[in-house]
Amino acid sequence: MMTEISLNVLDVAENSTRAEASLIEISVLTDTSEDTMTIIIKDDGCGMTPEQVAHVEDPFFTTRTTRKVGLGVPFFKYAAESTGGSFKIDSTPGIGTAVTAVFKLSHIDRMPLGDINSTVHTLITFHPETDFLYNYRYNDRSFVLDTRQFRQILGDVPLNSPEVSDYIMDYLTENKQETDGGAIL
Repeated sequence: MMTEISLNVLDVAENSTRAEASLIEISVLTDTSEDTMTIIIKDDGCGMTPEQVAHVEDPFFTTRTTRKVGLGVPFFKYAAESTGGSFKIDSTPGIGTAVTAVFKLSHIDRMPLGDINSTVHTLITFHPETDFLYNYRYNDRSFVLDTRQFRQILGDVPLNSPEVSDYIMDYLTENKQETDGGAIL
């Protein structure tokens, strides 16, 4: 099982890139008064039929040929539900997919969020052709990173160039700190 929620986010977002998404939206929404952390990964990729969604949630089914079992989504579902939370996949062929995992924040079995900044940074730099919209909210404070805005400013400079990559990581780190005050999630 994955030890951090951010690794589940990485796994699901990687599935979105394989689904040929041009835009992947990642939201991490923490509400301490509701005792919830909601993770939403939404894409505009090829989407899935209801049968494919059922298979994706099955730990003994994978479309990959390199290994027999795809455990990323089933583990993510189990991780959310084991905290008293919920898990849902909404998908439409030709439109895209949205995965929503809700965790009970204070539950003893909730995995830590982990290094979500590195996860988002890795996705952006390893998939420079894909746009990412990242929304991080902690109670009433939030910030957004939208690679489409970076592209407008940077023109032809790729998002995975060393200077831009470093800037993106600094941006994520500084804004997360300002938003959650260094809360350990």
